[in-house]
Amino acid sequence: MILCLILYIIIAEILLKMPILYDKIILIYLDISRGNPANFTKKGAIAMQKLKVGIIGAGRIGQVHAKSITYHIPQAEIVAISDIYLEGAMKVADELGIPNACADYHEILNNPEIEAVLICSSTDTHADIAVEAAEAGKHIFCEKPVDLTVAKIKKVISAVEKAGVKLQIGFNRRYDHNFAEIKRLANEGKLGKLQTIKITSRDPEPPAIEYVKVSGGIFLDMTVHDFDMARFIGGEVEEVYANATVMVDPAIGEAGDVDTALVALKFKSGAIGVIDNCRKACYGYDQRLEVFGSGGQASASNDTPTNVAYINNDGNRTDKPLYFFLERYMQSFADEMKEFINAVQNDVPTKTTVNDGLEALRLGLAAKLSVAEHRPVKLSEIEC
Repeated sequence: MILCLILYIIIAEILLKMPILYDKIILIYLDISRGNPANFTKKGAIAMQKLKVGIIGAGRIGQVHAKSITYHIPQAEIVAISDIYLEGAMKVADELGIPNACADYHEILNNPEIEAVLICSSTDTHADIAVEAAEAGKHIFCEKPVDLTVAKIKKVISAVEKAGVKLQIGFNRRYDHNFAEIKRLANEGKLGKLQTIKITSRDPEPPAIEYVKVSGGIFLDMTVHDFDMARFIGGEVEEVYANATVMVDPAIGEAGDVDTALVALKFKSGAIGVIDNCRKACYGYDQRLEVFGSGGQASASNDTPTNVAYINNDGNRTDKPLYFFLERYMQSFADEMKEFINAVQNDVPTKTTVNDGLEALRLGLAAKLSVAEHRPVKLSEIEC
């Protein structure tokens, strides 16, 4: 170890007059120390090949991924960003040093330098862009939901399989440090045979009514994350029974949606689950998970600014949950992007696939049907 360190110092001294090469060696050293061999060729030579990425959609989630790559993922480089509002794309490009900004996403798909695209545009564009990206030979990271219909998602699956490209869906909660630990405990058998799964997901504020009208509704927009978490932990679901109402804002009901819901799940394994949703929790972003099995229980509480409990004569005081989803899940957004880039660079399967997106959508459609017809719905009733 000492000899290696001495050799490293000697090489560094030699390269002081060669700063560009020196910087490359430092980055490669950091990559190797993190267990990432992607920057070496088969012959062992230094190759420092960053994955060239284009981002389609410069809204909130597009900016999240752009910042994750720029600040936390040295293995990738953003070549271009597009948005139908060019000013928005240019603003993000200027802030993060992205060399190209455009209004037409086809400029990204037609750029031979770009190897992978991130689809962060509005939901109704996801599937069409994903098909075009696959046909252009680009690897794809697509935000959820892929689409609001089974038929269009199946077209995406067909296009991706035909092109032989990677596609990862943006179910970021799988990468949350708390939920990932519960998944590990379940996988290792520490919880025994799973019996019940309880998921609580409540937003601090409801979305704008204009968004509600095009989002597909609470089950396809919000609960879809919870459906994916249920499958992630408990496996496949065979029956859905949902009850929902409007308690937060009458305008949500007028737009054809609900804002408060309970969803009961029956898993193929025999386990049962419940999802508790609301579009507004006055105390912040409420994200909890509890899994109970024959061998024990695991639960994840909300992340808070501190874990300090202050007690005096007036009672016990603790911090409220983190208020905004970006505060709560920023780490998970970075980790899911690292996994996508690793899958492309090292030619390994993505862990969150388009089929996961399809199954979460089917659960959402089952929940909508359950509310409409006031009955349990077998997943076999939903197109697959």
